Amino acid sequence: MVQHPQETYLYDPSLLLKLDFHRTPATFKPFISAANPGEPWMKVRPLKDTDYDRGFLQLLSQLTHVGNVNRTQFLTRFSQMKASGDYFVTVIEDTRKNEIIGAASLVIERKFIHNCSVRGRLEDVVVNDTYRGKQLGKLIVVTVSLLAEELGCYKMSLDCKDKLIKFYESLGYVLIPGNSNSMTIRYDEGTPLKRNATSASSSSSTGAGGDSCQTVSLDFAS
Repeated sequence: MVQHPQETYLYDPSLLLKLDFHRTPATFKPFISAANPGEPWMKVRPLKDTDYDRGFLQLLSQLTHVGNVNRTQFLTRFSQMKASGDYFVTVIEDTRKNEIIGAASLVIERKFIHNCSVRGRLEDVVVNDTYRGKQLGKLIVVTVSLLAEELGCYKMSLDCKDKLIKFYESLGYVLIPGNSNSMTIRYDEGTPLKRNATSASSSSSTGAGGDSCQTVSLDFAS
């Protein structure tokens, strides 16, 4: 086991203790929360600068391409995120193995609209598939969603594949009426401009097995 005499959190871990999991429409059976995740060896916390050694990047590779990121690159990006104050990468650790088994990122967007308010975006949700049945997917998403509200976001948004819409709806997210498209320009696939647009109407005509993306939002305003 790698020893870490000094560790730095990406953000203040006490924020997670303020979250009221009774406020979420998500159903936990049995009831769990960030403070009490259901197992004594499980811990929900902010990302640490030492999580490079706990398999954080390897976990992300189960979600998407990560690349050959070395320790220096990891620490540089960690420091940049911490300095900005707008990144809240949250992880679940199996303390028995000293290993990261779940993660999700809340990214804060600062706006002029809504009285110079802030908006949250949910990104990079992943749970080690060997830990199925422990409600960890719901736990990590609800944690960062409640955190967004705690930080004053007027809404939280995400893009997801069609097959995950029902999951996110069970956690309180709704499709935006008239705006259920996700459009992107990709710069990392060899062409200068590669546009990708998928619509709810086209996905419904091709069946539920499609991988099109939807814009899903959780609005905190009354």
